[in-house]
Amino acid sequence: MQERATHSAHYGPWLVGLGAAVWGTETAWRIPLNELFDAKVIVFCEHVLILIMFLPILIPRLREIPKVQPTTWGYLLFSGFAGSAVGTIFFTLALKYGNPTVVNVVLNIQPVISTVGAFLLFGDRLAHRFFLYAAIAIIAGVFVSVSHPTMIAVSFERAGLNLGSGYALICALFWGLSTVAGRGVMIGMSLRLASSMRIVIGLTCMTVILLAYGKFHGADLWPAAAQAHPVKAIVLLLFLASVSGGIPLLIYFQGLHLTRASTAGYFEMMQTLAAVCITWGIFHATLHAHQVIAALVLIVAVAMVHHVQQQVEPATNRED
Repeated sequence: MQERATHSAHYGPWLVGLGAAVWGTETAWRIPLNELFDAKVIVFCEHVLILIMFLPILIPRLREIPKVQPTTWGYLLFSGFAGSAVGTIFFTLALKYGNPTVVNVVLNIQPVISTVGAFLLFGDRLAHRFFLYAAIAIIAGVFVSVSHPTMIAVSFERAGLNLGSGYALICALFWGLSTVAGRGVMIGMSLRLASSMRIVIGLTCMTVILLAYGKFHGADLWPAAAQAHPVKAIVLLLFLASVSGGIPLLIYFQGLHLTRASTAGYFEMMQTLAAVCITWGIFHATLHAHQVIAALVLIVAVAMVHHVQQQVEPATNRED
């Protein structure tokens, strides 16, 4: 048992890193899909396909549902709504209206949000140096988001802060809070049921959102642009839901099950590395020199947030 636990400790974080890196490839599919579908339709179709993939995992776990406490359902509903549905919509919109490299770097502010959320909701301790590194991360995030930093004193608009960066910050807020809610879910629900039900709730939310916007009909679900390129649309949706959706989700959660959350935070940054390689290398979404420096400062600051928080978090033993 000790040998297995030691072995798990070695490969668990690398599974988190692998899952996060493969997750980062989603930008490669979302950007061209934005040319064919409305952002909300993309997220809806993504949830439909991922749910189909997860049915073999979900169905055997349905017997656990009556045992789930109302508080856990509350956390799960928020996680599915904020993270799986709304947060993903804003991420898709951010890629559509902003520099995708900037968008993926700015999202690194998410751990700061989730750490503060855990402090407010669960009473987690904050390290004395947390506020220093969080402030540095936020300031660096601002400089990454603008093209002309010397104009910040005049206005953010003149500095080049665009709609895409704004959507990215909103996405980081929703995803960060969803991470906190996800912790509440994992306390009262098995890993496989939680990951599957999050998709179910996300799909339910997306259905309601499409109905509210009057887009739940054939003309919007399969618009003229998709009809003109049906093979391209289907292949991109399948890749988004499988290669960058269901598969990395399973790898990531398996790794998370074997890794301390504070350690996992470092390896999750592989998502940014993979995404930036794609946005810069394939879509030629380059950064100015000051944005590159600010991006590095942001990543280091967030890494330090994880480091100082790790010092105050009690070590937890994970069950296999």
